[in-house]
Amino acid sequence: MLLEQDLKDISTSREADDLEAESAEEILTIAVKKYHPRLALSASFGAPEGMVLLDMMHRIEPEARVFVLDTGRLHTATHDLVDRVRDRYGKVVEVVFPRAAEVEHMVREQGMNLFYSSVENRKHCCRIRKVEPMRRYLTELDAYVSGLRRDQNLNRHDTAKMELDVGNGGLVKFNPLADWTHEQVMSYVDEYAVPINSLHAQGFPSVGCEPCSRAIQSGEDARAGRWWWESDGVKECGLHLSEDQDGGLGI
Repeated sequence: MLLEQDLKDISTSREADDLEAESAEEILTIAVKKYHPRLALSASFGAPEGMVLLDMMHRIEPEARVFVLDTGRLHTATHDLVDRVRDRYGKVVEVVFPRAAEVEHMVREQGMNLFYSSVENRKHCCRIRKVEPMRRYLTELDAYVSGLRRDQNLNRHDTAKMELDVGNGGLVKFNPLADWTHEQVMSYVDEYAVPINSLHAQGFPSVGCEPCSRAIQSGEDARAGRWWWESDGVKECGLHLSEDQDGGLGI
């Protein structure tokens, strides 16, 4: 266990290394003590990892904050889960929207479903609907929590449990589940009866925007249902990519 004095400064690489030995609950406890209320969980409400972290954080601090990016194209099941979380935990979910004028301009110039025509257009849509709204929201925080795991895809293989989000001015980013497996995530869901997106039971391991996510077939990679029409191996929207990984798209 880290001592209380370790809470004074966890921004150095040495201290980040120290966090690698800590459990998810211990990392969240440290994060909440250090940064609440200028700390929030980034939850898509489309992956069980976010719901596990929401439950953990609520047990540590019932007033812990959580936000979701509503792109305007989410599944109804995702909106239903937001309401279930509100009812279950008595928690205000901070819903972040893209700038209406930017969405209107994009759709007017490139069409409603521009993302199907090219990878560039899809990334542009993600930038308008997700990356920019999140970047704007994070300016009000000192730190945030994500549900990234190292075994989700190759881009996340080196994910640290704590890192500096340079793309957002050095904001502290906690990834408490970095070393968890999918089986550990679902075991926690079962043990604590954590509410998750109903589409998971229909073959959606990852639920994004409605036109950009589908159920997967047996034997397919868990990310195969995201932007399935693309051959590009980088199955990311840009929220968790650095600028050098994706030509300036990342956050």
